[in-house]
Amino acid sequence: MTTQTITAQSTTVSQRWLKWGQLALMLYFMLAAVSMVSDGFKWAVGSQATVLFDFASHPVAGLMIGLIATSLIQSSSTVTSIIVGLVAGGLPVSIAIPMIMGANIGTTLTNTLVSLGHARCKVEFQRAFACATVHDFFNLLAVAIFLPLEMMFGLMDKLSAWMVTPLVGTGNMSMKGLDFMKPIIGPMVNTVKAPLESLGTMGGVALALIGVALIVVSITRMGKLMKSLMVGRAREILKSAIGRGPLHGIASGSIVTVLVQSSSTTTSLVVPLVGTGVLKVRDVYPFNVGANIGTCITALLAATAITGETAAFALQIALVHLIFNVLATLFIFGVPALRELPMKGAEFLGDMAAKTKWAIAGYIGLVFLLLPGLVLLVTM
Repeated sequence: MTTQTITAQSTTVSQRWLKWGQLALMLYFMLAAVSMVSDGFKWAVGSQATVLFDFASHPVAGLMIGLIATSLIQSSSTVTSIIVGLVAGGLPVSIAIPMIMGANIGTTLTNTLVSLGHARCKVEFQRAFACATVHDFFNLLAVAIFLPLEMMFGLMDKLSAWMVTPLVGTGNMSMKGLDFMKPIIGPMVNTVKAPLESLGTMGGVALALIGVALIVVSITRMGKLMKSLMVGRAREILKSAIGRGPLHGIASGSIVTVLVQSSSTTTSLVVPLVGTGVLKVRDVYPFNVGANIGTCITALLAATAITGETAAFALQIALVHLIFNVLATLFIFGVPALRELPMKGAEFLGDMAAKTKWAIAGYIGLVFLLLPGLVLLVTM
């Protein structure tokens, strides 16, 4: 082995360790940022959080807020982390639940856009667009089933509260025992907060906005770092997973998404493979569904940043994200007739998109822009 080879290997190892260090730093920033959103929201609105979100008190309006926010930011992890901070700051869990559901739909726009890269070849585009939109149809179906159940029975609100209860006891929703994060992230939060204290209520607004910006930056950077560190391993899992049955596909989709910290990345990985005919839409369908479950890890991590009386509510809304995706997967895949609906919808839309590009514009405009905007306008 030559000196140059040894030096190159040493440099590669050093670069990987540097990336792991950056990843740890970005995770720290994300946790601190979630705490900033929580503290800033409390500071700015006090006990008026419900009044502030009166326009979103209807679940459908909350759903559309989550959808639009995620469509714009293109990261359900970012939006759910912000929602965790808002719940810790006083936003009622009942209002936040539909927002979490909306984030699931909004994140599917990325792989739909990725499929446009195959637009020059009609056959490839038909397959790629069907692959991208099968995820959309699954998430739309999940919301169509579980949002009415939530509105009628409070299903996920009750389930998540029951899961949190062993951690908080039967008394009030306090998690003082989990205040171990406060000494770690407190210094950074206080450093940012101190110069804003002279601004009064506007200081709280500024702190929350700084937190939101830092969440976006840190999660975006974490995604890039995780991709560079793990994408090779993720591809190996991907190759071994596809076509080995729904359970294996769902599990693998979850694992790959945890590794790359982005469901959009996970689902976008398979679009070109389907477009070029290497894989089939039916093979990657369970894999895409597993990405919904894997992306829940970010909100659960974000919940650990919240301390004090509202920590339990933060954990509860993070668990809602997980419960929703797990229940949707179990129910839809457990009923063969329901399992086939996203496939049929995606295949139909793929055929339409291959015939006319207006179908693409109409679909994206209707689902991600026009319908959410009209619903919000009517609700407000």
